[in-house]
Amino acid sequence: MLHNMLAMNRRAALAALPGVPLLAQSQITPRGLPALKITDVKVILTQPGGDHLVIVKVLTSEPGLYGIGCATHRERPLAVATAIEQYLKPFVLGKNPADIEDIWQSAYVSSYFRSGVTLNNALSGIDGALWDILGKRANLPVYQLLGGKLRAAAPLYAHASARELPALEDQVRRYMSEGYRHVRVQLAVPGFSGYGASNPTSEEVQKARPRGVQPSPVFEPTPYVNNTIKMFDYLRQKIGFDVDLLHDVHERVPPNQALVLAKALEPHRLFFLEDPLAPEDVHWFQVMRQQTTTPLAMGELFVNRNEWLPLVANRWIDFIRIHISAIGGLSLARKIACCCEMFGVRTAWHGPGNVSPVGHAVNLHLDLASYNFGIQEQNLFSAATREVFPGAPEISGGYLYANDRPGLGVDLDEKAAARFPYKGAGGSRGNDRRLDGSIVRP
Repeated sequence: MLHNMLAMNRRAALAALPGVPLLAQSQITPRGLPALKITDVKVILTQPGGDHLVIVKVLTSEPGLYGIGCATHRERPLAVATAIEQYLKPFVLGKNPADIEDIWQSAYVSSYFRSGVTLNNALSGIDGALWDILGKRANLPVYQLLGGKLRAAAPLYAHASARELPALEDQVRRYMSEGYRHVRVQLAVPGFSGYGASNPTSEEVQKARPRGVQPSPVFEPTPYVNNTIKMFDYLRQKIGFDVDLLHDVHERVPPNQALVLAKALEPHRLFFLEDPLAPEDVHWFQVMRQQTTTPLAMGELFVNRNEWLPLVANRWIDFIRIHISAIGGLSLARKIACCCEMFGVRTAWHGPGNVSPVGHAVNLHLDLASYNFGIQEQNLFSAATREVFPGAPEISGGYLYANDRPGLGVDLDEKAAARFPYKGAGGSRGNDRRLDGSIVRP
């Protein structure tokens, strides 16, 4: 009787969906669900803004029913596209798209070697599309499939950056007037390159380099640390503590100087200090946690569970900052969120412009359904991006809102996407160097 009721409810839901015809009784399995198959996988490469986006479209044997997912790896997008087209597409064709967990687990080990960012992103594109299909079949937003809403919208943090302190203060005040309660602040270091806000490397700094070093952007940790402390001294004096401030170190300083910075910023009560250490130095978090109360966020470059699990289980960090497509997509990210909840670690999924609107929708559905949600990174979608991705999440008053359509709620206009082809093969990181010519991570 229960199966019959589910079948009747699903048939009524499908009838209400535009473009999804009601299935004949002969197409219904004994369990009351259609015997669905994956019939095609398409990779759409588009660049309506500055970032190379990789989108996956999974088509099914049910006419008009498809899903889209995000596989964006801005720096190596063509490698991800090849992995999908040459390896994952043949692997998933003919499978039932409802078997999300089985497809994820089998695809994850199908290459034998795993936890690489290229294959993880490729898997994320497939995985997100399968969740999108599941939501459309159930006529429910994905967050309902994850347990339902715990909050009406996801609070955002905005990005403020400048070369001078008064200009930075003005930006923070503007965001506060728009309703934002969290702002990430980045200040350029005079004469040096940096992350988030940068000056051209001055001629004096270039002249200070040893012979034989070719001109390049120059980053030095000591001027950066001193400048960052000065920035927070100024902002807290001018603005006070009515706004939560964040800062991204972007793993650029040695561990001992990262610890100096974290301890010096304690009086300024940051919402969090992001990526104070490189992934290669994560065991320094044990030392850092023992010596500072500054909240710590980490994980943007994590691709393997062994990178984040000790930090969470030992409570060495306060926020997990994973780029969801880089770890394999929603299926794993929801498990990470649950694991983090058990240890009091909050989520702050990576969400700048090199996450597509589809990826931002994945972030948002997890945000809405996770008890231990912390904050979501803001990204402002251009008019061109919204044209390519109708249904992209909306921003208002410092909050990110889902549109409550079935699935992820975001679609892809392929004709519009084709009008914005790639301008190159992808980006590059790691071009800043120390005075002596050695490379700076990242």
